[in-house]
Amino acid sequence: MLPKKPSLAILTFGALILLLELTNFARPFAPTAALDFRPRTSVAPEEPVRTRPPALFRNKIVVEQYNSIGPNLIDQKESLKAFYQALWRTEAKEPGAVTRILHYGDSPVTADSITGDVRSLLQEHFGDAGHGFILIAKPWAWYGHRGVDVRGSGWHIEAASQSRALDGFHGLGGVSFQGSTGASSQLVLHEDHARMEIKYLRQPGGGLLAVQADGALIDKVETDGPEKQPAFKMFDLPAGARDIDLIVERGPVRMFGVSFEKNGPGVIYNSLGLNGGQVQMVLRFFEKTQWAAELQHEQPDLVVVNYGTNESLYADYVERYYPGELREVIRRIKTAIPKASVLVMSPMDRGERNSLGQIITPATLPRLVEIQRQIAAEMSCAFFNTFQAMGGEGTMARWYESQPRLVSADFIHPLPAGAKKVGVLLDQALESGFQQFKARQQQRLAGHAAPKGTEQ
Repeated sequence: MLPKKPSLAILTFGALILLLELTNFARPFAPTAALDFRPRTSVAPEEPVRTRPPALFRNKIVVEQYNSIGPNLIDQKESLKAFYQALWRTEAKEPGAVTRILHYGDSPVTADSITGDVRSLLQEHFGDAGHGFILIAKPWAWYGHRGVDVRGSGWHIEAASQSRALDGFHGLGGVSFQGSTGASSQLVLHEDHARMEIKYLRQPGGGLLAVQADGALIDKVETDGPEKQPAFKMFDLPAGARDIDLIVERGPVRMFGVSFEKNGPGVIYNSLGLNGGQVQMVLRFFEKTQWAAELQHEQPDLVVVNYGTNESLYADYVERYYPGELREVIRRIKTAIPKASVLVMSPMDRGERNSLGQIITPATLPRLVEIQRQIAAEMSCAFFNTFQAMGGEGTMARWYESQPRLVSADFIHPLPAGAKKVGVLLDQALESGFQQFKARQQQRLAGHAAPKGTEQ
């Protein structure tokens, strides 16, 4: 028997550990764990293609695991043809051949999670044409993009998913920044870029924005104009310039973001995440004409629509309203940029604790994923089943209990190692699909070239 005091100390210590475990405070915690994921009020009421693991595995994902999960990228109607054709030109290093991708998503994408890994992998293989789009200040403390540091002050920030702009003008990335004299942003590039583009609003009475690189003035942007409309201005950057400053010399100035490019050929993968993002948000709070103009300016080869996590707890909403809303978002994209490929990317698994304290997948999530698959096929979009690719139901429970842990204590937001797994899976699917597309095209060309009567 232990003496009385040591025994009490051990029991007290054990009770504290148990309490911490039950309240999850003993687990790593992401600031996004406290988010409100409720959908806002609604505005409205085949056999998969068999894919083989790509020959090029730059990350050690077990091939057997990939095969056992089955086909995760469904592209029955060659919906990714425009994207693959652009990628083929880029791979062939045709002069100026840049493949442009827009990836719309929710909170993980705000931190360039998953998208940063896909960007790195695609650029490693096809060439690095630049970082692409980034906001000019942090709407959320965890906002960030791999390869660029950003900070800003003096801006009134309106994000479409939260304190939105009343006129619905949120630019390409879903966030509006309004600044008076003295508002400023500082962006630090980790690599050299050849040029940058300012994305702003031209409006009556608009002010003056100064753009500096490494402390030297590049130019000034006059934002006054006869009517409100999206506007863009491209600048060449001095060789080796890394520190970019944006300073409002005379207000008001309204901005939507900036983008950075290198000389092609290569890939630009734009990460466009909004905290709490969902398809309903796009319909209600992205002014339709302005968003179409932003999409048309970018001329993307591929648009990824990666929402669903924030809708996945609400069965009635998912059954009654979600299908129509997803169709309408896709319709708006296809109307604005009909030549671009569209990929519907399902949400990851998410977890919640049941009455026994077990971490389980909400029942509505697999149903939402199936709705996405059906609508993607119906509207001639490709579909990537993230949920299935990462392991299906119960994945977040396994990720939370794994060592190292792959998901935070909310069972929603992946930690860096978990995000990398998803990024690698998406990259593998896209590159495998691309290789198959090339093989089919080459077979067709060979068939057309064969002498008459010799076709097989």
